[in-house]
Amino acid sequence: MTQNLLGGPPPTHLPDVPEAAGMLSDGIDPYEVAAKFPSYPAVWAELAERAFARGGVIDCYAYARTGYHRGLDALRRSGWKGHGPIPWSHEPNRGFLRALAALGRAAAAIGEEEEAQRCRTFLRDSSAEAADALA
Repeated sequence: MTQNLLGGPPPTHLPDVPEAAGMLSDGIDPYEVAAKFPSYPAVWAELAERAFARGGVIDCYAYARTGYHRGLDALRRSGWKGHGPIPWSHEPNRGFLRALAALGRAAAAIGEEEEAQRCRTFLRDSSAEAADALA
């Protein structure tokens, strides 16, 4: 663990799920990966992004919300206390951060601006690098 000289909470690093990540990178259908690894936030982010790209905003919203909640569960199991850095540079964190960004995008698309803003703020507070990369 790195020393935190500012006194805030330490960065949270989600555990790697190599089999699930490998399946996605090998081009296995994300539905198959989700069925085998339903707690893996990156697969829900992938499904959300694909749905949004094809115009399925409601599907995107549902997938992103699932990835967001599965990610929150994983973050809490990893010691996260509801705030603090979730670094984009740590690859396993990216699924949660992508799901959070997708949820904000879908919320904005359906006119749920309060949730969209909450997601944007949460993303930026968690990782400015992720907010910039996913903008």
